[in-house]
Amino acid sequence: MIPVTRTISLNENEIKLHFVRSSGPGGQNVNKVATAVQLRFDVGNSPALPGDVRTRLIRLARRRVTQEGILIIDAQRFRTQERNREDAIARLVELIHRAAEKPKPREKTKPSPASKQRRIESKKRRGETKRMRRTVPVSE
Repeated sequence: MIPVTRTISLNENEIKLHFVRSSGPGGQNVNKVATAVQLRFDVGNSPALPGDVRTRLIRLARRRVTQEGILIIDAQRFRTQERNREDAIARLVELIHRAAEKPKPREKTKPSPASKQRRIESKKRRGETKRMRRTVPVSE
């Protein structure tokens, strides 16, 4: 089990790891060893995630979630399979942790009477400035 929060823990069977060849520097070794990790996690069918966390996770991950609801995380920051595997799992846990935080509800507010007064006065000053720029009609 991989702990995420006090109430959410992921079963390791829910996570699929595929090792692929990494791009970038690495010399001759880069063409022989599959060190990059592609982590796949089925968000849509995971029994560990409550419904609200699931929807927030899909919204947070956006383009990393497929049409079928599978989250894909690519990790190739390090030169070893093990470190890339740990990095991918840590990024998944961080993403779920962020999705588990409930958003603070917005409180409706009204502008104070003083702020309304300041707004009206600034509009009057601006209008006065524009009025002073007008050309004065010439009377003959």
